[in-house]
Amino acid sequence: MVRLPDGNDAGKPLKPLLSTEDRGGRSFLMRWFETLEDGWFFTKDSVDGVPACGGDGFVCVSVPHTWNRFDGQDGGGDYYRGACWYVREFIPQDCPDGYRVFVEFEGAANVAEVFVNGARVGEHVGGYSTFRCDVTDVLAQGKNVLAVRVSNEERSDVYPQMADFTFYGGLYRPVHLVYVHPTHFDVETYGGRGVRVSSTISEAGAGVVDVRAWVRNAEAVDQVVVEIFDDEERLVGGLTRPAGDEVWGVVEIPDVRLWQGVDDPYLYRVLVSLVRHNEVMDTVELYHGVREFEFDPQKGFFLNGELMPLRGVSRHQDRLGVGNALSFDDHVEDFLMIRELGANTVRLAHYQQSQDVYDLCDRLGFIVWAEIPFISKMNPDPAAHQDCINQLHELIYQNYNHSSILMWGISNEILIGGGSEKLSENLRELHALAKRLDPSRVTTMAQVSNTPKDSDHNQITDILSYNHYFGWYTGELEDNETWLDSFHAMHPTRSTGLSEYGCEGIISYHSDEPKPGDYSEEYQAVYHEHMCKIIEERDWLWGTHVWNMFDFGCDARDEGGVKGRNNKGLVTFDRKIKKDAYFICQAYWSDEPMVHICSKRYAKRATDEITVKVYSNQSEVTLVVDNKEFATISETDNANRHVFIFENVPLGQGFTQVSAFAGEVVDSTAWEKVAEPFEPYTYVDPEGGNIVMNWFDDTSQEGLPADAPYNHNYYSVHDTVSEIIKNPDASGILTNAASSMSGMRLKASMLGIMGNKSILEMFDEMKAMFENIDDFDGKVSYLNMELQKVKKD
Repeated sequence: MVRLPDGNDAGKPLKPLLSTEDRGGRSFLMRWFETLEDGWFFTKDSVDGVPACGGDGFVCVSVPHTWNRFDGQDGGGDYYRGACWYVREFIPQDCPDGYRVFVEFEGAANVAEVFVNGARVGEHVGGYSTFRCDVTDVLAQGKNVLAVRVSNEERSDVYPQMADFTFYGGLYRPVHLVYVHPTHFDVETYGGRGVRVSSTISEAGAGVVDVRAWVRNAEAVDQVVVEIFDDEERLVGGLTRPAGDEVWGVVEIPDVRLWQGVDDPYLYRVLVSLVRHNEVMDTVELYHGVREFEFDPQKGFFLNGELMPLRGVSRHQDRLGVGNALSFDDHVEDFLMIRELGANTVRLAHYQQSQDVYDLCDRLGFIVWAEIPFISKMNPDPAAHQDCINQLHELIYQNYNHSSILMWGISNEILIGGGSEKLSENLRELHALAKRLDPSRVTTMAQVSNTPKDSDHNQITDILSYNHYFGWYTGELEDNETWLDSFHAMHPTRSTGLSEYGCEGIISYHSDEPKPGDYSEEYQAVYHEHMCKIIEERDWLWGTHVWNMFDFGCDARDEGGVKGRNNKGLVTFDRKIKKDAYFICQAYWSDEPMVHICSKRYAKRATDEITVKVYSNQSEVTLVVDNKEFATISETDNANRHVFIFENVPLGQGFTQVSAFAGEVVDSTAWEKVAEPFEPYTYVDPEGGNIVMNWFDDTSQEGLPADAPYNHNYYSVHDTVSEIIKNPDASGILTNAASSMSGMRLKASMLGIMGNKSILEMFDEMKAMFENIDDFDGKVSYLNMELQKVKKD
């Protein structure tokens, strides 16, 4: 059993505190759950009709399961995207007459059709939310067959459409059978719980808890009973109301203890029971934190009246060799590591994540930004917008009771695919829907960096945030504060945040002179040193979220010689190694004493002296070299108060032992003096590393229009991105053209997310990156002419 560290929750087991129902077995006449983990048969093969169970071509698997745990992370952009079958036999448990039986899927990516005994019982579109199918009327005595056709094929009506991460397919979260009394809390509307709890704080300091419940098939004698318990299981409030289609009541908790984020994530247990005469027919149990919050455009974020600048990370739901089929223990490890970092907020990007995740955030006190996968581009198919609406309904219905969630995100970098009045209309509709479903929280969106400062999109949501990569993809590090201050001055009444910032860091690369594009661990550290400093100086930023807490899968990428992933994480994909950049964030955000020596993996040094960089949140650091005190530096001596620089540290022959002492904490390492620089520390870019940002400065030659006849034996703008980036010469031409047109340092592998799109289709779908370009058609013609000089293999 996973436990929180000593001193938190008195060492109580974590899972029972987070479970919202008894999933271990039946309990009298209330609902109960049966988890269908083992005994599944799986195939990628085409199947005629609905499979009965197993057979040729099927393999045995356990659920959670994804079919992309390897090929979705090995690079090439060629992971399997198609339809697969999961089949399993089951024998329903005995239950009283009239009980309803549901199959509950916590997540099936991205479209699922469900069959029981050959009968179709439901379909779900959207890969990140819970859904349930009522199977009562098709169940047989004895063995039954559950068959699920799951597909992650590209479809015009399913989001995400295009994004910089792998769209893993599968039954990647648990599957359950759910047995409920004929009269029960509603489990059918958008996969919700049938109970909602919210609260405010009265002037007298009481917690005013608003409880709403929706009951199916209530009788006149039925009652809804609400009981609220503190963390010592003392009853502190309650009420009883007649059951009905919709039930409402208010409970006051005198002298309420507030949910104060990571400082004091205090939760009350709320038990809502459906009672007939002397029997409980159904219960919903949840944990609730009483809190109020405010976003002030000039001062920042306040929780319960206390200023609390939100500083944290974003998190994807995948791991190396596992894909997105994570266990509860995986989630716990992730979020304890985020807490150790000192973060107080998490952006759960770019989709709804597991209920275990939101439970953990409630318990650990993280302020959560939860969002739907309306990302990168809008598909004009009306069914796609309906999918957005459905996914937003599910996000809010299923997560309303999580006290950690304060922001509903309605889109991410949606202008990459270009703007339109229809897009603006759809975004306004999503904002209005979120406010109607939940007026107690705010809406937000993450803007792509080149969204104009005066864009109407910046007025749609309650608060807003921007994704910026100055100092990595474009511009210089100092452009970050220049842009932020300019935007803040232009929009003094808008609460603004930084929803993404980061750069690649690969721990095998090192440099004494780190620079953008070298993928070194040192440049990633320098980048975050700068960002931590300028963020701390701007309290008015309501929230900032590092991109990303962990490296994550993107099968189309090939960055720094590492295929199939985005390497911007503060921690490696396997969660085994914290990069140096992790520790500068920890030095700024954590109150726990810490000290960290940087560049430990830069272990071989071909020099007599080196510069040693140390991160700490203590007031001074002492460096000891080969058991002799070398120097002590105070934070007041530093340009960046958490970065301690020791210059001219001597290296003796062989290994030199170095320790850094800061108060009661210490860190140590050893460096080896060698005769020659260690070549593997330097990344050699197969593309030459010579991105030409002004590639179109000399286009005096007449180009080849895209609609002109062309030689099919040579590359052209009609070829796909994946075809072109396989050829070094054609790839270099495309990279230089795209970088020059967008004003960003774009690698060919970064364009690989477009996969089988032609160059013309890529330009059309990434309109925001290529808009406002003089003589766009002329530049495309010039690109086409240059590609026609490269013969296909």
